[in-house]
Amino acid sequence: MNQSQALKILKSKQNIFLTGSAGTGKTFLLNKFIEYLKKEKIRVSVTASTGIAATHLGGRTIHSWSGMGIEKKMNDKQIRKLLRREKTRVRIRDTEVLIIDEISMLDAERLDLLNKICQVARGPFLPFGGLQIIMCGDFFQLPPVEQEGREIKFAYDSWAWQEAEIKICYLDRQYRQNDFEFVDILNRIRENKASENVLNKLKTRLFKEINSSIEPTKLYTHNADVDEINDFELARIREKKMIYRMDSKGPEKIITFLKKNCLAPEELNLKLGAVVMFVKNNFRDGYVNGTLGKVINFDKNNLPIIETKSGDKITATPVSWELEENREVVAEIRQIPLRLAWAITVHKSQGMSLDAAEIDLSKSFERGMGYVALSRVRRLDGIKLLGINQMALEVNQEVVKKDEEFRELSEEVL
Repeated sequence: MNQSQALKILKSKQNIFLTGSAGTGKTFLLNKFIEYLKKEKIRVSVTASTGIAATHLGGRTIHSWSGMGIEKKMNDKQIRKLLRREKTRVRIRDTEVLIIDEISMLDAERLDLLNKICQVARGPFLPFGGLQIIMCGDFFQLPPVEQEGREIKFAYDSWAWQEAEIKICYLDRQYRQNDFEFVDILNRIRENKASENVLNKLKTRLFKEINSSIEPTKLYTHNADVDEINDFELARIREKKMIYRMDSKGPEKIITFLKKNCLAPEELNLKLGAVVMFVKNNFRDGYVNGTLGKVINFDKNNLPIIETKSGDKITATPVSWELEENREVVAEIRQIPLRLAWAITVHKSQGMSLDAAEIDLSKSFERGMGYVALSRVRRLDGIKLLGINQMALEVNQEVVKKDEEFRELSEEVL
């Protein structure tokens, strides 16, 4: 289905799972739906399974919103105690629409617990206490974090998913990639049909330089590699260092959450010639989360001027990351929406669109990791592959079967 069809279904007050392959505009559509809800004065709570995804949408984690924290199971007594916290109780009761992004990383037990908390807070006779639930994500992307010795069940295996009669909206128009050979490679990985032929096509990009005036971002699977590269590259530049410190206002606990999960650093160090990435969407000013560029100057206010790959020159001004509750901003941080971008982790790249990337998948340790990394990039010739292992081409076979079912169910909704 296309975005306008999906938006119409989202407005129908049904419980929805919005999905589709990487690059089909799921987050863009969610933002349009959130705008509609606010315009219509429908009380919406925006959450995600991870802090990074939550800050992209101006929300908080579902764990924080519901009060469940790190718990996976709670009895009725524990839930009633949790709901004695007035802010949590009022937040749940006042919400009409609950959005959960990156649902692939929320396991079945926690979705069932969320259902139970909402029913105790709002009334036991309807799924999620009568909230409209909008879940968004792609189960081919990063799964819930495994606990040793325990089988992880995806959200769709939960009792709550069945009880809520979730309708499927499966987006199928590709906005990120326009290279048909590359789209075919990604689809084959997604379908668990990554043959020797697919691997050989990817290997044509091994150590191949990218035809770009901008130095491409390096994607690595581990944090240690990323920090080392960025610090090393900045230190090599013999220019004056400009330092930008984050401003904040609001409760300390929420500020700490926003800072931890904002892709812009608390202290941003830049130099002339530094490779940077915008980490927020601002269509009006001409950049999106993932736009690459280079610092070419500083204006009279010492704000960095960035030249993007397409040749646009953008003055990067401070922007806000906010956490809203019932249309009221309760906390805010402000920073230049940039980070050093010689290197970034695959995990932090989820949700981004990149023009060019050097990707090292030689240490891939999780199914879906290769798919996430490769699908960030628009074209095959925008990739310089630094290494690849077998795990990088693997996805969860159970998810392959479930995805076929989702496609069929989406057709029924139209």
